[in-house]
Amino acid sequence: MTSLIRGGTVVTADQTYRADILCVDGKIAAIGPDLDAPTGAQIIDAGGQVVMPGGIDPHTHMQLPFMGTVASEDFYTGTAAALAGGTTSIIDFVIPDPQQSIMEAYKTWRGWAEKSAADYGFHVAITWWDDSVGKDMGDLVRKEGVNSFKHFMAYKGAIMADDEILYNSFTRSLELGAMPTVHAENGELVFQLQKKLIEEGITGPEGHPLSRPPAAEGEAANRALRLAEVIGVPLYIVHVSTSDALEEIKRAKAAGQRVYGEVLAGHLTVDDSVYLDPDWNKAAAHVMSPPFRSPEHQAALWKGLQGGALQTTATDHCCFCADQKAMGKDNFTQIPNGTAGVEDRMSVLWTHGVNTGRLTMNEFVAVTSANAAKIFNIYPQKGAVQVGADADLVVWDPELSKTISVKTHHQNVDYNIFEGMEVTGLATHTLSRGVLAYKDGDLRAVKGAGQYVKRPAFAAPFDALSKQAALHRPGPVKR
Repeated sequence: MTSLIRGGTVVTADQTYRADILCVDGKIAAIGPDLDAPTGAQIIDAGGQVVMPGGIDPHTHMQLPFMGTVASEDFYTGTAAALAGGTTSIIDFVIPDPQQSIMEAYKTWRGWAEKSAADYGFHVAITWWDDSVGKDMGDLVRKEGVNSFKHFMAYKGAIMADDEILYNSFTRSLELGAMPTVHAENGELVFQLQKKLIEEGITGPEGHPLSRPPAAEGEAANRALRLAEVIGVPLYIVHVSTSDALEEIKRAKAAGQRVYGEVLAGHLTVDDSVYLDPDWNKAAAHVMSPPFRSPEHQAALWKGLQGGALQTTATDHCCFCADQKAMGKDNFTQIPNGTAGVEDRMSVLWTHGVNTGRLTMNEFVAVTSANAAKIFNIYPQKGAVQVGADADLVVWDPELSKTISVKTHHQNVDYNIFEGMEVTGLATHTLSRGVLAYKDGDLRAVKGAGQYVKRPAFAAPFDALSKQAALHRPGPVKR
């Protein structure tokens, strides 16, 4: 497939310029003014529009078995919806059951993902520990191209990683040149607060944010960061939702730690008033963890994104329909946690970021694609407009508007957390490896067209970090 994008303004994380882009056999073959169109090439008119790297969502959960049900979005429907919104790659999560072989779980997820319409990779969660887990981590890094491991500090009695697991997995990650990531919430505190609220008769969705206060996130972020500091391994904290956790990240950065923070489009734009909606179904539709927060936390998160303390944006896309959410009708702790957003992330962030002056166009590219590609070691294959890079591109009309609605979205879920939001700035064309997958409302996603993307380890720089950390560890006491 040969495509020529003509007449657009190319915007990357660090440059803005006018150029045509020629895509041949899934790669960017040439960039420059007034390129000649090869015979038979598909011509895409980008006049008056912006051409950017396709979005990378580093945090999704397609087809996830969770809390007694399975997410309604599978790898085809979810990645197809992503393409409609300008996102061309996802990094999903393999989540083994406790005592399940992590390699066995990985193979299961790889099978599910074969139907993906867009490119994908995986973080693998560490939910338990013995020597076999450490061995499988080595095989995943060296043979399968997995360079990140997830740790849930919440969900006691299910997939929660305690401090022993964190220590062993962080240490093994350092040895392998892999990146530990954490869901930072104090699982014991959440568990105890949930019990207390239920005993007090608070059973509706309003109990969800009460059981997961900002301090629970701040404490867990601090604990994970301190462990990483002692071990000498970098750390990536997913879905930062509070100023409490943000301040811990800033402190660690100021002390010289290598830490990365991710923020969700939802946490930037939806506040905790949604849990007080008198319509139980609407309130329950917003139950996710961490929960949506009060406006002062949103303001802090925007500043964190603008100031560089937070580097990436994601969605935590994990869809459950109304009948699934109803499993917790009489007990909010039984409401499956998760919301959608993979289709709307780019337009929501452009509207509330670029159009408000919070972000430049170049910063938008950084936080929606380039930074994730760099952090997870797939740059410039992804997240860049360079000759030789994958031809994952989005043609973006900064003047085009729509109202987000469940009635028109492509996501396989019966609500939308951004329902009724007017957004300006939309994808008109999305190319996945040079193939036009979306054009002016016509979704052309192909089941199985997506490819698995291997992510190499970071062995050399991590070795240096370990040596640096060792210099600051206390030595033996001389008597």
